[in-house]
Amino acid sequence: MPEPLNRRQAVGLGAVVVTGWAVGQVLRRTAPIGRDVGPTADLILAGSGSPEYGPANATLRLAVFTDYRCPACRHAFPALEEAVRRDGKVRVIYKDWPIFGPPSERAASVALACAEQGIYPAVHRQLMTDSRLIDDDMLRDIVTGAGGDWLRATTWLDAHAQVVAARLRANGREAYSIGLAGTPGFLAGRMLVMGAIEAGDFERLFARARTES
Repeated sequence: MPEPLNRRQAVGLGAVVVTGWAVGQVLRRTAPIGRDVGPTADLILAGSGSPEYGPANATLRLAVFTDYRCPACRHAFPALEEAVRRDGKVRVIYKDWPIFGPPSERAASVALACAEQGIYPAVHRQLMTDSRLIDDDMLRDIVTGAGGDWLRATTWLDAHAQVVAARLRANGREAYSIGLAGTPGFLAGRMLVMGAIEAGDFERLFARARTES
């Protein structure tokens, strides 16, 4: 059985661990962020009928692939909102990609139906931050809370179900075309980041995307 560490050894080991963590943080913050996915990005960033939000004169377009039941998507959402607000020149293109089952697909479909009422961004924001189980009661609360008409949304969705389903399938094809295996994915210009990141990382991503464009 190994000898227990004495106080000096324990302090030394702690210093090594802290130093290693600090070096790792510096490397993470200084390493290039994002992966260039090439001209395929241009087609995705064209929008193709996906909901968008942000200034018309934006200097950067950002496609966001998310699922409302994805824990990593929900974790990254506040940081994304903060980074986009601070920048002020990013236009977000929403690419709903429901990969977490039928409740995710229902939520994404309702959200897309709300674009017809001009409230998609507000509905998206609430779905990303509401912790309740996703069902129609919850969705109705969110739609009406965003200033929308639930009956109008569901009636529109019933009449355009195939169009919405085709949009969701297209989002999935676009995700696979740039190498995404799951959510979330953030495509800024031609630079792709997979997984949840913090506000500072989004800012670095925006800066690199502009530099590489």
